[in-house]
Amino acid sequence: MKRLINAAPSRVSAMALGILPFVLLLIIYSMGSDARLEVNPNDKLLPSFAQMGDAIQRMAFEPSKRTGEYLFWQDTLSSLTRLGMGMLIAASLGLVIGLSTGALPLARAGFSPLVTVISLVPPLALLPILFIVFGLGEVSKVALIAIGITPAIAREIQRRTEEIPSEQIVKAQTLGANTAQIFSRVLLPQLLPRLIDSVRLTMGSGWLFLISAEAIASTDGLGYRIFLVRRYMSMDVILPYVFWITLLAFLLDLLLRLANKRLFPWYQ
Repeated sequence: MKRLINAAPSRVSAMALGILPFVLLLIIYSMGSDARLEVNPNDKLLPSFAQMGDAIQRMAFEPSKRTGEYLFWQDTLSSLTRLGMGMLIAASLGLVIGLSTGALPLARAGFSPLVTVISLVPPLALLPILFIVFGLGEVSKVALIAIGITPAIAREIQRRTEEIPSEQIVKAQTLGANTAQIFSRVLLPQLLPRLIDSVRLTMGSGWLFLISAEAIASTDGLGYRIFLVRRYMSMDVILPYVFWITLLAFLLDLLLRLANKRLFPWYQ
């Protein structure tokens, strides 16, 4: 008799099992929405799929009467721009700091304790300070993402740098390589795919900081729109926006994974 722990699904079965929970959730939601709307057609808690479709049609394909913009796409562009800038800054700083503290004993002694302490500070607690220092514009939102993500990436890159066999560095020095050459030709090529993995792992936190900053002080963005319409209990807008954020996060993660596989096939 085959034990359950040894049973593995086929490729098709695995895909079906992966899709099944989503189908069940949609069915359960549809049944709950129909039941509530049957009792109260004006119920806003569980809008029907048709109501959500009408809301997105209005937000994405009809210009705003006040600004003339297509709000859904403008919110998406604003949020992705802020997220991209924040993650790019965090990845750059994290790579430099992590590589330095992982490879240079002097840098490790001087900066590693500081990075550890900064990583323990809740980034959202710094948001009022960022608003005071940088104002309510784009800089404070991007800075929140960068400050919140950089320590995690730096510590991960430091650990990965320390895991590189010291024999490689010794051999490079034996062949006459200086510090800059060791960084650029021995350490950096091995750390770049790990950097992409670190960015993927911290992307969820980046979205959290982005939505929080947009909810508090912004005039556009996905987080701003969700918190703006909540006062009207517009679940027909909130739920599609939440689904869209989830889909964007999945696509960004997939894009980074494919880029890692294409650029560094040896890493896989």
